[in-house]
Amino acid sequence: MSQFTSYEVRDNIAVITLNSPPVNGLGLGLRAAIMDGFDQATADEKVQAIVVASAGKLFCGGADISEFGSDKAMTSPTLPEVCNTLEESAKPIVAALNGMALGGGCELALACDYRIALPAVKIGLPEVNLGILPGAGGTQRMPRLAGAQLALEMITSGKPVGAKKMLAAGVIDRIHEGEGSILDAAVQYAQELLDTNAPVRSCAQMSVDTSELPENFFAEFRKSIARRTRGFYAPERCIQCVEAACELPLHEGLAKEGELFRECMNTSQARAQQHLFFAERAATKIPGVDPKTPLRDVKKVAIIGSGTMGGGIAMNFVNVGIPTVILDLNAEALERGLGVIRTNYEISAKKGRLSEAQVEERMNLLQATTEYSEIGDVDLVIEAVFENMDIKKKVFQTLDEVCKPGAILATNTSTLDVDEIASVTARPQDVIGLHFFSPANVMRLLEIVRGGKTADDALLTTIKMAQAIGKVPVVAGVCWGFIGNRILEPYGREAARLILEGATPAQIDKVLYDFGLAMGLPSMIDLAGIDVGYLTRQGNQEAFYGRDPGYAAICDKLHELGRFGQKTGRGFYIYEGRDKKEDPEVISLAETLAAEQSITRREISDQEVLERTIYMLINEGAQVLEDGIAYRSSDIDTVYCNGYGFPGHRGGPMQYADEIGLDTVVNALNKYRDQLGAYGEEWFKPAPLLEKLAAEGKTFKEFTA
Repeated sequence: MSQFTSYEVRDNIAVITLNSPPVNGLGLGLRAAIMDGFDQATADEKVQAIVVASAGKLFCGGADISEFGSDKAMTSPTLPEVCNTLEESAKPIVAALNGMALGGGCELALACDYRIALPAVKIGLPEVNLGILPGAGGTQRMPRLAGAQLALEMITSGKPVGAKKMLAAGVIDRIHEGEGSILDAAVQYAQELLDTNAPVRSCAQMSVDTSELPENFFAEFRKSIARRTRGFYAPERCIQCVEAACELPLHEGLAKEGELFRECMNTSQARAQQHLFFAERAATKIPGVDPKTPLRDVKKVAIIGSGTMGGGIAMNFVNVGIPTVILDLNAEALERGLGVIRTNYEISAKKGRLSEAQVEERMNLLQATTEYSEIGDVDLVIEAVFENMDIKKKVFQTLDEVCKPGAILATNTSTLDVDEIASVTARPQDVIGLHFFSPANVMRLLEIVRGGKTADDALLTTIKMAQAIGKVPVVAGVCWGFIGNRILEPYGREAARLILEGATPAQIDKVLYDFGLAMGLPSMIDLAGIDVGYLTRQGNQEAFYGRDPGYAAICDKLHELGRFGQKTGRGFYIYEGRDKKEDPEVISLAETLAAEQSITRREISDQEVLERTIYMLINEGAQVLEDGIAYRSSDIDTVYCNGYGFPGHRGGPMQYADEIGLDTVVNALNKYRDQLGAYGEEWFKPAPLLEKLAAEGKTFKEFTA
């Protein structure tokens, strides 16, 4: 019939099979082909029912992302037109769900009269994660079929739901668990429907049952998701759509959905979220490296160090069934580390996330040793010892001696020179940085540091491995701090300086939290540990203290006083259990330090706090991009939104800069460069790339190295 679908008639049942690899994306070609098949089936008097099926591994992954932002997305037949046409069919239509039905694919299935699915099928409406809402009837049909509560949860969270739950809710009509293909079962089901005179079903004849909804249901639901959706635009519009489904006939509800869909599309939040969606995919494409390069096998892994980081890293691998050896020369520490891992799994079991059998299965994949001779057969070893160059070099010298040829030797350093570590081995091509973020078993980001001699196959293997353990990989070049921590440094520097100049930790926290960050700088420093930051700074003293005698003065003073943050109960704040309160002593310390450094204290505006912290991220990001440490600006955004709590609805620091205009950032930096005297002249020079792009009226997104 077409390159996008196939068409056949089995007795009196027409079968339209989607065949647009890899995910049956509902681009213009596939939409038109579905309509052609429907028209053919409608015109054929012998055809009494229609089955919509898939030739791929899933039913349909939704919209064709390559059409985002193009005219094709809105060219007839649009997806709403396709769904409405199927809904109005005089002949019953059965959707045969052989795999995931997401987004537009879910909406396509909802527009059919009946749905049969395999047990492993999941159905979801994830559009909210792209800053939009289901725009082809999902917000109107799902509540009519599943009820308002489940529909609202699905649409505002974007999380897919399994077939059995969908069967119980009334969205799926039958689960096929017997022998034979899902297509054969769907054709048989369609014939049964005809034989029993089952009605053609239209959501237009259905209303949402609100009889059992609690009073003030929508108001309470808004409160329940307020924290999670803070700063995002689409969730509230999703709620408004479901409210419309409860109150309006289908055609009016669809009109309301279309209106709110267009409203969402034209927002900075949608642009930011879609930017991040594409950014994660772009991050795995490495310029100059053939993506078809054969990969190395990673069937067994070793972790050096059994502390919090080492244990967390190990959990990533056993979670996906990869045997893992944890090596620690200290037997007591090793035993403690294994105990922590078991405790973490048992907590998950108590919460119902794992069975006891799964806990034991994962623990059985762990092997503990105090002998380097026990890791000679591993394919990947990750060093996670103390952040000290001399210690790491000693570890790598030993790994070079004991590990088999071709094993990938990785360091979990957060700032140190990977090339210097590689230099103590006879195989620098096998050495790479794998910077996990704490807690390593939870945080999604994995910064992969490509050394000057790292082999292409080692690099691509670690990217693929990162995806296999559920991480978002971003490749960085070698420099102090790589992408994330290098860019974080000026952000933290300005927060510390602002406290000396007159801002309070609470003010800085509030400004950054209101901007959308998970927490402000002082709170983040207290959480991570003031001692950790202090030790990191000592590894690059010349670049920091050598340029500014007042550098990080308040942080260093707190460290000197043993106030390391939450772990000691005092840092920028006083901690009592989970409660924290402001500490007037911090202000007194700041006043004293400011006097020592001849810094005039004054009232600091919230706008200045925001610009001097966030714009510093952007400026250093521009320098990282120009230096080639990041391949593209979207890589920086991926790092910051997945590893540093930067708000997803802003899209990352570089996307945010593109949104507000690079000239806005340059002008602000130059303003503070003038206002802050010698300090401004030292730290507030706009990066050359930032100045160049701003002068040309371009964006970071347009920059290619």
